[in-house]
Amino acid sequence: MIEITDRAATELKFLLETEGIEQPAIRVYITGSTTDVQYGLAVADDINEFDVITENNGIKIVMSPDVAAGFSDGSIDFVVDGTSKNFIIQNADTGTCDNCEECNICDAE
Repeated sequence: MIEITDRAATELKFLLETEGIEQPAIRVYITGSTTDVQYGLAVADDINEFDVITENNGIKIVMSPDVAAGFSDGSIDFVVDGTSKNFIIQNADTGTCDNCEECNICDAE
């Protein structure tokens, strides 16, 4: 389950409305290497029948099955630090693998 904080939900709703997205949804995807997994956000304008779709705090979240399998418990927050504004995506299951054959994160790339 991905929890979207109130701050992140407010910012995401504002951004999606500003862009005029008719059916707003965000996609969580993997970026980085298998030893340093990082997540990104994008407007989910390419939802397909295989995607895993959930909703939290009024935001529809879309992930590929591989990403969803490796992202079982996490959060999306929005922070303002001085002059920068960032979404912070945290996954409790993210880390390096001792056995890559059993690691969903490695398979998701």
